[in-house]
Amino acid sequence: MDVLFVGAGPAGLAGAIHLAQLARGAGRSDLQIGVLEKASGLGEHNLSGAVVNPRAFRELFPDLSDADFPFRQKVEKEAVYYLTSGSAVRVPTPPTMHNAGNYAGSISEMTRWLGARAEELGVNVFTGFPVDALLVEGHVVKGVRTTPSGLGRDGSQRGDYQAPTDVAAKVTILTDGTRSPLAQAWWQWRNVTSPNPQIFALGVKEVWKVRRPLDRIVHTLGWPLPGDAFGGSWCYPQGPEQVSIGLVVGLDYRDAALDVHQLLQRMKGHPLFAEILDGGELLEWGAKTIPEGGYYALPERLSGDGLLMAGDAVGFVDVPSLKGIHYAMQTGMYAARAAFAEIQSGHVAAGLASYDRTVRESYVVRDMRRTRNMRLAFKDGFLVGAAKAGVMTVTGGRFPGGRIAMHADAAAEKIVTTAEPFVADNVRTFTKLDAVFKSGNATRDTIPQHLVVGRDITPAMAEFYSHMCPAGVYELVDGLLRVNAPNCVDCKATDVLGPRWLPREGGSGPKYRLM
Repeated sequence: MDVLFVGAGPAGLAGAIHLAQLARGAGRSDLQIGVLEKASGLGEHNLSGAVVNPRAFRELFPDLSDADFPFRQKVEKEAVYYLTSGSAVRVPTPPTMHNAGNYAGSISEMTRWLGARAEELGVNVFTGFPVDALLVEGHVVKGVRTTPSGLGRDGSQRGDYQAPTDVAAKVTILTDGTRSPLAQAWWQWRNVTSPNPQIFALGVKEVWKVRRPLDRIVHTLGWPLPGDAFGGSWCYPQGPEQVSIGLVVGLDYRDAALDVHQLLQRMKGHPLFAEILDGGELLEWGAKTIPEGGYYALPERLSGDGLLMAGDAVGFVDVPSLKGIHYAMQTGMYAARAAFAEIQSGHVAAGLASYDRTVRESYVVRDMRRTRNMRLAFKDGFLVGAAKAGVMTVTGGRFPGGRIAMHADAAAEKIVTTAEPFVADNVRTFTKLDAVFKSGNATRDTIPQHLVVGRDITPAMAEFYSHMCPAGVYELVDGLLRVNAPNCVDCKATDVLGPRWLPREGGSGPKYRLM
């Protein structure tokens, strides 16, 4: 391949489309563009809220109108509420969260639509191919190696075994999403740091069929979260008969018994949401981590010899505005321009640094700089953080001066408490096992272990993992940790705070259709 994108999300597909457009405009029909995706089908591993800023879509497809894009509906109304356990107090919408002109939709559907546009332009899209490692010669990235498939739990080769494949490329672009193992490996290898460590949140989401349409997008603060946890919930219309509902919690929370999945289940009983969901039906469930470190967590380098990286793999998410999709697409397009320019010039080994300059001078980084300390302010609790964020909004980020330092999520002190009992009613609330079924997860039971777990895990730590994981992968059984690896939906929450996640055979994990 001339250019290889690793990951067929918004960043990878937008980048591949733009590169194909550039090649067509320059008469380069010979340019080979590839995209590798670990899911068995496009969109199956993509999850977002999602309210989308259409800016990047419009730039990528200037001849199309908003009505041509794969959105569900335009945002006409919005509301923000502060919740207690039994009440909802409407509060003014923060300026950063205004969504007039944006669209509600499904990131899974957007991804499938982008994939179709890419293939129309001659892009080679290969699904079912996770990537295990970068191929390097000296300090130059030369492509990637895929993961094997058809291995038994003990590592033995089954009848359907397929060996890893080495895919060579002049330029490799990492667009494989949050907690990219390839990006992490490259940063460590090349000693690339950032002013602050990246921090993450865990989002758990459901899509429901409902009896009547929701006429606005809804965001909430407060209950069911404790006062020292950062996060909030949403409920978005997805057309006349569907809504998405979800809860996001920063992984620097302190209570070791906090369980995001269970909190979402309880939250659905709040009068604000019960009125929307009662009489409805759960269609789909999913979970995903979100990079929340913002401007100060961006790595000092976004490119290397033969390598570029874009989207969530880098951390291009603006938490105060709850936006990341158009930033992913935009940085994928910038990466495409840099790769094409260098291929045309013949200096791809060492000439990709223009990408860094383009991104840092773009509206993407400008937006993130303006809100650079807003998420970080909440490390001292919700009330203090909200007050500081308000002042930052008024001053355009100039207060406070400098950088609010953060520690990694794994360094946050945890307090061991007793978990509240939870019993699902299978009508509005569901167990983790039921939720995994609703994710479409069809991972075979005999798949090898892909989660690297330390030895001598204490019962307290095992219980913490069981609460943290939304998919029931970890259980405390007779004082010992049991790992149900096939349940994993690749949210990567434990990759942040405990057992490391490794790429597994293609087609494993969830099969989202509506996320």
